[in-house]
Amino acid sequence: MGIKYEKKGRVATFTLDNGKVNAFTPEMHKELYDAVKEFCADRSVHVGILTGAGNRAFCAGDDIKNPHGHQAPADAMAAHFFPSTEEEAHLRPGWERELKAIERFKPIIGAINGPVVGMGAIYMLNLTDIRIATPNAFIGLPEIAYGMAGAGGSTQLARQVPPAVAMWMVLLGENMPAEDALKHDLYNEVVAPDALMPRAMELADRIAGLPPISVRVEMEVTKRAAEMSRSEALSLTSHLYRLQRAALTATGEYNSLPLAKD
Repeated sequence: MGIKYEKKGRVATFTLDNGKVNAFTPEMHKELYDAVKEFCADRSVHVGILTGAGNRAFCAGDDIKNPHGHQAPADAMAAHFFPSTEEEAHLRPGWERELKAIERFKPIIGAINGPVVGMGAIYMLNLTDIRIATPNAFIGLPEIAYGMAGAGGSTQLARQVPPAVAMWMVLLGENMPAEDALKHDLYNEVVAPDALMPRAMELADRIAGLPPISVRVEMEVTKRAAEMSRSEALSLTSHLYRLQRAALTATGEYNSLPLAKD
């Protein structure tokens, strides 16, 4: 149990698989980090799907009831100031920090097959770009009640929903039902459980059929432009657009695209 990373053609699937509710252990953060890094570097894979095993939950977050992995306060503070190591992958704090910081310009579709809570919600909001969910897939960020606040910043939640909605979620710690997540655009679609993976795979196949350079450019300019001035965003877009066209022309791929024209 842990993180299952499987490739089928141009689509890779990440499956959170740990018990009934797929709670995270320290080792699973490292496993997911390694899988995402491999995914980003593998040019044969064009798109990913992130989901949970079983039918109880997408992910219930970190297994905070299990004392496994906790360090002495002095060691935990030292770990905060230095990069995580292979030898400390079983400890907290750990590889969740490096995982959230990965620069990724390859799309991942979230197939949200049930409740998504705590660190599960943080990863869903950081690691997925399109989200398909089942009707029972509520989102919960209860960290504030445990003295573990910070989800709003680590997910940049107020960039994904209106600020008042973000504050409602993180300050009250209440669960957001799937229909509200759909209304606030945290989910793109809500579908029946038996339609979840087929729909996610349908979308993945459509994206995988597009020029991977173009997908990467669209993702990069969309993400970077959110933190740029209008003139900076236009300049970046222009440069990457021309580089994309030159790359597709050099490989001969451009002439095979529909409606190809200068």
